[in-house]
Parts: sequence; C-alpha cells; structure tokens
Amino acid sequence: MKQLNLFIELTRLKKPIGFMLLFWPCAWGLTLAYDFSNSLNNYFFCLFLFFIGSVLMRSAGCIVNDISDKEFDKKVERTKNRPIASGNISVKLGLLYTIILCSIAFLVLINFNNLTIILALGSMPLAFTYPLMKRFTYWPQLFLGITFNYGLVLGWTAIQGEINAVAIIFYFGAIFWTLGYDTIYGFQDIKDDEIIGVKSTSIKFKKKPKLFLTTCYLLFLISLILVSFIMKLNSMSYFFILISAAHLFFFQIYNFNYQDPKTCLKIFKSNNFFGAIVLCNILIGKL
Repeated sequence: MKQLNLFIELTRLKKPIGFMLLFWPCAWGLTLAYDFSNSLNNYFFCLFLFFIGSVLMRSAGCIVNDISDKEFDKKVERTKNRPIASGNISVKLGLLYTIILCSIAFLVLINFNNLTIILALGSMPLAFTYPLMKRFTYWPQLFLGITFNYGLVLGWTAIQGEINAVAIIFYFGAIFWTLGYDTIYGFQDIKDDEIIGVKSTSIKFKKKPKLFLTTCYLLFLISLILVSFIMKLNSMSYFFILISAAHLFFFQIYNFNYQDPKTCLKIFKSNNFFGAIVLCNILIGKL
C-alpha cells in the first residue's frame, strides 16, 4: 500500500487538474470535427480513449519531470517532498513506471487512424524535453502550451483524417491559453525559482503580469471566435464565448494576485471549469 500511495503521489493522480488540462483540447478538437448526424457511439468511444490517454501521458510526464527536476525540487518548499526528490522512489523505478505507462498509452493510440498515430508519436520528443526548457529559456510555458494542446490536432485528425486551417487556428489559440494559466501557476514558486536560477514567464513578466495574461487570453478568444465563424456554429455558441471571456477576464485576471500563492492555485484550477465551458460552446454550437 505504501508503494501504491507513492505511485499515486508521483503521478499526481489525486490532482486531476493536470490530466484534465491535457484532455480538454483533445475533446475540443474531436467535438469540433465530429459529424453529430452520425451515431454517437464512435464519438464517446474516441472521447474515452483520449481521456485514458491523457491520464496515462500526464502521469508519465510527471515522472519524467520529477526525474529531470530532482535537484531543483529539493530546494523548493512546495516540491521538496515529492517521491523522487525525497528519495522515496528511485530514478530507476521511476523510469520503469514511465515505460509501463507509455506502453499502455501506445495500446490506446493504435485504435486511431494512421495519421493520428504518426502525429502522436511525433509529439513525444516535445513531451519529454519540456522539463529541460526552464534551464535555458524564460518561455518554458510556451513549450508546455505547444505540447499540452497537441491533443487538439489529434482529436481533429482522429475524425477528419487530415489537418486543415481550422485545427491550426484553434491549436494556435489554445497554446496562448496554456501560456496564460501556467504563468499564473508559476507565480506560486517565483521566489524559490529566482534563487535557484529556474526561468519562467512568471519571472519574465512579473512587473506587468496582468497585461501579459490579457494578451494571451485575448489571442485565445480571437481564435475561438474565428473557429466558430468558419465552422458556422449557431448563435448560442457566441453566448458561451461571452461566458468564456467573462471567466478569463473577470474571474482570473481581475482576481489575480501574484503575491498570494493560494489565489494563484485557485485561479489555475479554475481552468478545468473553463475547459468544460469551451466544450459546451462547441457542442451547443454544432447541435
């Protein structure tokens, strides 16, 4: 039971916000591409596969991140007790867990078409090199956005079998959504990060964080509006876009206080709710 609890802690399974933020873009792309005049069985089956895949790959990513950041985590108050940083799980065992999780994820992946499989495999270098970016650039959150929202393209290709401008526009916008919320998340550790030399957009834009967040979220909303227009979603979808804008600008940015880690975490977690709003926007817009 001790090893099981350590595994759950290592993979953050008790903190679903991580894999849900990976899952929502998959669901957006899948839903936007799907023809709802057909049977819903395939839609829900694909949605289930993407959810399982998100949980597996997020778990594997957490382990790789903890192995990569072991020495950094020891020096940060919030992360010093993580299983690998504390020595409760060895790097060797962590790598074994990663291989097992990725193998199961591959069994999920092969249920999709060839293009989706190839694209997904092509994203693996992005997923496993992201933890290194904070050593070299102030933009690790940008790399996270590129990686975390890749599922949007996969969701689209799983149905359409090709990539077009709609998927690219939406993917581009979603990257800025992640860039915004992960910058908020980064403010929790900004003092420790500056001491140990870790880089982030939180540090880069600490003097004007709200301006940076407003820019990121505005770019996402523009992409959402463009996609809704191109896909000819019905007028109700624009009502949900207004709700989305209200959540981003009035709840997240207005309440944001970079000096309060608890507020930063609360706002960050609210993006799970935001992901559901955008999914409702697409669903209702297509029905």
